[in-house]
Amino acid sequence: MLTLVLVLILAALIFEFINGFHDTANSIATVVATKVLSPGQAVMLAAGMNLVGALMGTAVAKTIASGLVNTDVVQVTSQVILCALLGGIVWNLITWWKGLPSSSSQALIGGLCGAALAAAHNDWAALIWSEAVGDWTKNKGILWKVVLPMITSPIAGFLLGILVMVALWGLIALLSRLGGWLGRLARPHFVNRFFGKAQILSAAYMGYAHGHNDAQKTMGIIALTLFGAEASGALDDLPGWLAFLHPGAAGEQDIAMWIVITCAIVMALGTAMGGWKIIKTLGHKMVKLHPINGFAAETSSATILTVAAHFGMPVSTTHSISTAIMGVGFAKNPRALKFSVIERILWAWVLTIPAAGGIAYGLLRLLEAIGWA
Repeated sequence: MLTLVLVLILAALIFEFINGFHDTANSIATVVATKVLSPGQAVMLAAGMNLVGALMGTAVAKTIASGLVNTDVVQVTSQVILCALLGGIVWNLITWWKGLPSSSSQALIGGLCGAALAAAHNDWAALIWSEAVGDWTKNKGILWKVVLPMITSPIAGFLLGILVMVALWGLIALLSRLGGWLGRLARPHFVNRFFGKAQILSAAYMGYAHGHNDAQKTMGIIALTLFGAEASGALDDLPGWLAFLHPGAAGEQDIAMWIVITCAIVMALGTAMGGWKIIKTLGHKMVKLHPINGFAAETSSATILTVAAHFGMPVSTTHSISTAIMGVGFAKNPRALKFSVIERILWAWVLTIPAAGGIAYGLLRLLEAIGWA
């Protein structure tokens, strides 16, 4: 049983590593594409701000493991969690190989739903579709936790990207009309220099928002695995060097600091190892970006992620930054958008949940067939 717990932790960290070059790449794509920071500098900035964001709260950490699966109908065992992780990992690797920025959050949600459905032997009551808890921001179920954010965050990202870009152009036009030293601030050379510096701040904001909203899901999976293992007695005879695996005295409201720091480091390593493919898709292939465009896209996306985290809604970093870039590109020139690339991205979004769910479903069925579940 202890071996399975360790395998689960390893699988969760592998998922976080893949999340690094899959999702964290999204958070730094624009600042690299505009040549404001080198990939190495952007990775270090993203890693540091991810850690800060992750340390600011753990409310989102339990979203993946609660509110989606009806535990009265199906037991979420270690095997279910393992297959959910593997479903997300396999789909993320496929989309990374194709250079498509699909959502790791949705891949994990799809994997969890698919594995739970397999464990319940196709009883759809195992999934919570909609459950009102009073305040709509605290409602449970696939409708509130998956469908609503999946629809609203891309729309909000697109519209806010347009709004911020138009507001910045309006400010530059106003400065130009005022003339004098204010007019000199509106010259293209100064604008590019200013937003080249400002984009470092917006990239840091984006990294913080990503850590605050997105980095916690693997932390939650590891913590819940350890809570379950402790309750079942699997951690009773741990050797001294593994004593840190025991959950803290604060119970399930507490996520150990080693989990937070380990996940942040693993995510940063993943970004350094393989994020360039998706950086190219977001930063170059959809629309050509300048520093002012990158600043607008990052600020728009980070604001959506931060507001969503405040209301306890897990929003996809991929969706928010991708559509913010689309909105900025649309404001710049609707014809500048490369719709063939956007179409490929949209297909990846649509297929993520059913594909990851199908992979996890098949894996759990395989484990059942060989007597491991």
